[in-house]
Amino acid sequence: MMYGYWGRVLRVNLTTKKYTIEEVPLEVWKKFVGGSGFGAKIILEETPPKVDPLSPENKIIFAVGAWQSVKAPGSAKWSVVTKSPLTKTFLDSAGAGHWAPLFKKTGYDALIIEGKSEFPVYLYITEDEIQFKDASHIWGKDTIETTKMIKQEIGNTQVSMLNIGPAGEICNPIACISCDGNSFAGRGGAGAVLGSKKLKAIVSFGRKQVPVYDLESAQKKSIELMKILVKQGASGTKDGTPQVVTPAEEKGDLPMKYWTQDKWADAPKISAPNYTTTLNAKPLYCANCPIGCHRHIKIEKPEEFVFEGSGPEYETLGMMGGSFLCSDLIAICKANYICNSMGIDTVSTGAWISFLAECWEMGLINEKDTDGLKIEWGDGAVLVKLTEKIAKLEGIGKWFKEGIQGASKIIGPKSEDLIVHTKNMDYPAHDPRCSVSFGVNYATGTRGACHVRGAAGDPYYSMYPELGIKEDETLDSMDKAAERTFIVQNINSFFNQLTICFFMFAFADMTLTQMLEIFNLVTGWDWTVNEVIDAGRRAFTIQRLINVRDGITKKDDILPKKMTIAAKEGGRKGKAPLPHNKALEEYYRLRAWDKNGIPTKESLTRLGLDEYIKFLI
Repeated sequence: MMYGYWGRVLRVNLTTKKYTIEEVPLEVWKKFVGGSGFGAKIILEETPPKVDPLSPENKIIFAVGAWQSVKAPGSAKWSVVTKSPLTKTFLDSAGAGHWAPLFKKTGYDALIIEGKSEFPVYLYITEDEIQFKDASHIWGKDTIETTKMIKQEIGNTQVSMLNIGPAGEICNPIACISCDGNSFAGRGGAGAVLGSKKLKAIVSFGRKQVPVYDLESAQKKSIELMKILVKQGASGTKDGTPQVVTPAEEKGDLPMKYWTQDKWADAPKISAPNYTTTLNAKPLYCANCPIGCHRHIKIEKPEEFVFEGSGPEYETLGMMGGSFLCSDLIAICKANYICNSMGIDTVSTGAWISFLAECWEMGLINEKDTDGLKIEWGDGAVLVKLTEKIAKLEGIGKWFKEGIQGASKIIGPKSEDLIVHTKNMDYPAHDPRCSVSFGVNYATGTRGACHVRGAAGDPYYSMYPELGIKEDETLDSMDKAAERTFIVQNINSFFNQLTICFFMFAFADMTLTQMLEIFNLVTGWDWTVNEVIDAGRRAFTIQRLINVRDGITKKDDILPKKMTIAAKEGGRKGKAPLPHNKALEEYYRLRAWDKNGIPTKESLTRLGLDEYIKFLI
């Protein structure tokens, strides 16, 4: 008997407008758990090497895990896996909202989408039927309008949907996927893949209960844990992630002036508590969430910036605020709104605007390139205008059609050392010169630079007492950077297979023991922390195999030049994630990869992945 899983995957062909329901045995779920692990398995097995991410031959997988079987804390999370139009290799991104539990209740564990429709469509998935609906009248609408129109058309306000905005339709490489208009799978361009397939939205609504090993106990433990996490996550409820901005600036974690400045006195202007009081921000909850980290705000002036909806969170404040030196909170909110409604990643948008500001300051671009726009640091009006151009790929925004590396090539060789990325994925708003383990993590990330897929830096590394990690262990030394990265990447990889929200641990102090108690009650597997780490390692290795097949090796696991330059003042004074190559060699050794960063036959055998040895040849 299978518990926690239906053992059923829905496969949809957009070309033929047909679907099949496939049985997936228990041993697959025990190996890949769900979410990004199952998605990576499909991409590796079913897509050709170096497949064009925007071609019909690419596939895109939406998957959940066992965590959605009951109302467990943080069970709103879902994973989307595909080949990225930004990095040209493996991509998994995650969003929340209300879609994941409702999709699980339709009777499926995952959705595989292939082919391409001749005209815009959206999917309506229920426990009884799968419908292909014409979306021609919705094509061109933003994510918020799309949500309202489809709910009205279906006649059910309780549905939840994933959708793309106009940026996804034009295959913007940083197009994201919106869930109900307020949560986003933001990074890597999965929205562009949906746009290339003419798939506007995926609507789900179900009521079925998946078989659970001990349903009564799993439900009881979920309720008990939810009450505990509500108390422990109270600061996240009150101020959300904007509370992080000022502390991040103080310790040198916040990006400032596109990674060239060490301190920024204006950080408190865009941080909580000023953020909360100025915007009258309220918590916005995903399904089964004890925290409500998203922010709902209302801007009433100036007239051109008026809107009501989701407010910017830490990553956006870091990249549009700190990185661009913009303390105009209202302008940041407006730029964030444009990104959300058009459907693009706020992190890369902020990075690109900051990069342009540095190029402007150095005289590498001028008003002829910018249609008369003066791109000066901190200008809120410029931030908004450039966000619009990037979202529409208009004017100087077109330069980023191939990401920041593509824009740098257009601007010229003098800009090459300015860009901060890994595999064309712009850095998120956490500086590896603050918590040096992030240098190894960013360099080796299977989707490019990502802090939550290897949160090995302060304060994340000390979140797992089961691993014997002490809170006062220094994170300033490179001596254990490889080991820290190896361990936490594996744990975070498991989270994205289980599809549990990372903030249950980061903000509400959930432990791995508490997670496993519910997981085992759901599945009946009786797993330990070691089995969690092994499962995370298996999925991470499969993802790296996809990277390798796309030509990625040690040559790509590098640090941007700026990350080798230590601060002269501030919280990270004198620090840099060096020597990088030594840490990288140790990291490869821990993973049992060869000196070029390629998994070995022995490493695959150790993880029970012998059937994937053929992908090394």
